[in-house]
Amino acid sequence: MLFPRPLRDQHRAPYAEAVEAHARQDWLRLNVPGHAADPTGSDRLAHLMGQTPLRLDVPPLVEGLDLGDPNPMDEALQLAAEAWGARRTWFLTNGASQGNRIATLAARSLGRTRVVQRSVHSSVIDGLVLSGLNAAFVHPSVDAGLGIAHGVTPADLAQTLAAHQDTAAAHVVTPSYFGAVADVRGLAEAAHAAGVPLIVDEAWGSHFGFHPDLPSNALDHGADLVVSSTHKLTGSLTQSAMLHLADGAFADVLEPLIQRAFHLTQSTSASALLLASLDVARQTLATGRKRIAGSIDAAEDIRRAIRSAGRFAVVSDDFDRFPDIAASDPLRVPIDTRSGGISGHEARRRLMRDHRVMVEVATDSAVVAVIGACSDPQPARFVGALHALPVPLGEQPIPSLLRLPAPGPVRMTTRQAFLASSRTVRAQEAIGRISADTLAAYPPGIPNILPGEVVTAELVDFFHRTVAAPNGHVRGAADPGVVTMRVVREGPLHL
Repeated sequence: MLFPRPLRDQHRAPYAEAVEAHARQDWLRLNVPGHAADPTGSDRLAHLMGQTPLRLDVPPLVEGLDLGDPNPMDEALQLAAEAWGARRTWFLTNGASQGNRIATLAARSLGRTRVVQRSVHSSVIDGLVLSGLNAAFVHPSVDAGLGIAHGVTPADLAQTLAAHQDTAAAHVVTPSYFGAVADVRGLAEAAHAAGVPLIVDEAWGSHFGFHPDLPSNALDHGADLVVSSTHKLTGSLTQSAMLHLADGAFADVLEPLIQRAFHLTQSTSASALLLASLDVARQTLATGRKRIAGSIDAAEDIRRAIRSAGRFAVVSDDFDRFPDIAASDPLRVPIDTRSGGISGHEARRRLMRDHRVMVEVATDSAVVAVIGACSDPQPARFVGALHALPVPLGEQPIPSLLRLPAPGPVRMTTRQAFLASSRTVRAQEAIGRISADTLAAYPPGIPNILPGEVVTAELVDFFHRTVAAPNGHVRGAADPGVVTMRVVREGPLHL
């Protein structure tokens, strides 16, 4: 596998080091934030977090931190770009969701339609609402038994692109929540043959390319713009992320558009704690090859133990059945719990309650354990807790109860439906009407219905069964139980 060839010494974290040095000085802080780094005046906050975070919580626009030419922030951004192989990198303090919105807003100047993988994160759909772009969807493969979506093939992307001549960009997701990696090189070739950039939501692959046993990152395979949720597996603080622009054919056009969208979406009071954590995460990842190897080995230990015990199955062992999956992330351990006689939701609940073990996601038929790129996940503890789970539904394998529903027909653009006059009706009355909201079952947060799509009986049933499951949640719903739904003000459609 390819991995970055940094031009500078990646052992430094210039912005984090500058913030740390600034915090050590004896400042009288008569500016924001209001806690003024004073542990006596903010004793409850200091007790909760410690005094160090208060001192490190400095505001933006400080000489020697992010002001001056050059300054430590500029150097940190350049180091990140070199580590990931980008022309330019932006640090984001509103997560990869901000990166997806930036990418969608930036593409608005390139065309009127965006070809989008149907299983994108809901933040991409939010971007469609903000930008006003039309959407043409390319559908991923779906493991119906497990109720999970994977990726799209280059052929399917090319076919959808060919049907829409006013396309601004293609937007795909890889890896999936379950660690399935798409053929990014083929997808990039398909997009470029159609004359458009390829945007990759690589939120779950920020660690790719930093060890030969990891898949290469999307930039190495020809992607033009990559959203990287650095906090997920790379170790920065929650809500921090990066956006990487490739030095390719679309860079000159995209760079100023991205910069404008970045200013539109980034807070003017970006957290120094989040920014510094991004700098440190890059340093750790770029210099931590041995630690990454240890994490990969630990994840493989977990998979081997699960296979050996025979009760549960490793989902990624069957990835070769799907033509869109080119590789898998070794730091993701997706586990089919059905063969063990317990639903994924129940397994997750009992792991937390009885064993103080947290997994990243659960569906009705699976759980996913995520191993940080430089972490020690204690394989024996996890495997022991997993196999200590009871069999509440008996010894026989249980079927998946929550199959992914097919989306309803499209009747309006996302923006038109979101901004249209709407009303809230009982969920059963919403069937046959046009949704005004994006509703996504969490986890994993992939939209099941979008503004402009018709509500179907299958979707309503899916949402009700989702919220009835342990830890089930539907983002964007008008009420927690999805008793009601928000629809465009018009009569029912004849389907």
